[in-house]
Amino acid sequence: MEHISQLGTKIRDQTASPDILVISRLFLPKEAVIGEYLYNRCLQDPERVIVLAAGCSGDKVFDQAQHFPVYRWPNPRYWLGHFVGGFLKPLFNLVWSFVFAIRLYFRYHYRYIEWGHGYEFPALLLLSYLLPVRFFIYLHGNDIVSALGNPFLRSLFKLTLTRAEGIVCNSSHTRDYLRNTFRLQTPTHVIHPVVRPEKFDGETNQKNLDELRLRLRQTYNIPQTAVVILSVGQLVKHKSFDRVIDNIPLLLTIGVDVHYIICGEGPCEAELKSLAHRLRVDKRVHFAGYIPPHELSGYYAACDIFAMLTLLDTKASSLEGFGVVYLEASYFGKPVIASRLGSVIDAVRHEENGLLVNPKSGYEVFQAFNRLCKDQQLREQLGRQGKELAKRKTLHRLLYKSESAT
Repeated sequence: MEHISQLGTKIRDQTASPDILVISRLFLPKEAVIGEYLYNRCLQDPERVIVLAAGCSGDKVFDQAQHFPVYRWPNPRYWLGHFVGGFLKPLFNLVWSFVFAIRLYFRYHYRYIEWGHGYEFPALLLLSYLLPVRFFIYLHGNDIVSALGNPFLRSLFKLTLTRAEGIVCNSSHTRDYLRNTFRLQTPTHVIHPVVRPEKFDGETNQKNLDELRLRLRQTYNIPQTAVVILSVGQLVKHKSFDRVIDNIPLLLTIGVDVHYIICGEGPCEAELKSLAHRLRVDKRVHFAGYIPPHELSGYYAACDIFAMLTLLDTKASSLEGFGVVYLEASYFGKPVIASRLGSVIDAVRHEENGLLVNPKSGYEVFQAFNRLCKDQQLREQLGRQGKELAKRKTLHRLLYKSESAT
């Protein structure tokens, strides 16, 4: 890894002419959706990119293995303590990303900045006036919402978006929200996240998956012939895990041998366990707790159906982003039952890789579970199609198509 303090060192031979500076406060190896998204972006053009990101645990070993230079600014929590450092972190991210981007310019003379999120955007706005570069800004959902509460920040944010060469949204839902909030002429692109097999320790060949399926079902004492439903996410109210649990006794009543595994932690865990106990399905509902991403392959392998019946979060401070877990389930060939709303429709196509339902309609939800639980052929068909859909990706180099045309 090359740190900011090593700016005078020799540029790596394999990055002879990098011209895109990717800046993000979140980047691997820190587990974060934005960090994973941007890392996958960098893998598409390793010869063109330089990365500037916040430091995190394990970054030295990780960065040394990359085929592009990575620079890190220090995390204030390391030397100011967790509480004070966490409170001041946004300010430090803003200042350091601005200062170090200028220093890196005099080393690389990059021509473009790709700002990985809408957070700390004033640094990007200043850079656009001070450096002879063009920039793209990535938006994921809540980073838009965070700039709307203050009228001054809202004006600055709109100015930043206006000056951008282009805006990249991770879902059509985020794009539509942006368009409804601001009237902009800036070109806006939708580039969905992709699934990186290495994230799952390479355990994606069929032999490994069959072994993982057998092992995990044995761990939870689930028969190999049972239908297993899986959900992955933070245990919060609007994720509606309770709606899946409500359907377990109904499915048992009509003769379906069904089990439900929930991967995640959160404030609703006790409430969900109480519900399962009250419905007398606590032996059928398995709370796995937090599962690291590289261990999720076993859970995807063990399930027959992936289900997330997310409701719109009515809190003004939140905007649901792209549901990567739907994409991952499809990548592992699993049919999905999901809500017909928001960014979900970007990841789940009705009757193609899953079934979309109105999460508030108990009848519609039950019919979807009933249909998939009883029809193995349909599950396999939707799973195969989902696997093909999950492999599709839009290349970030499309942002520079006008450049290649000249």
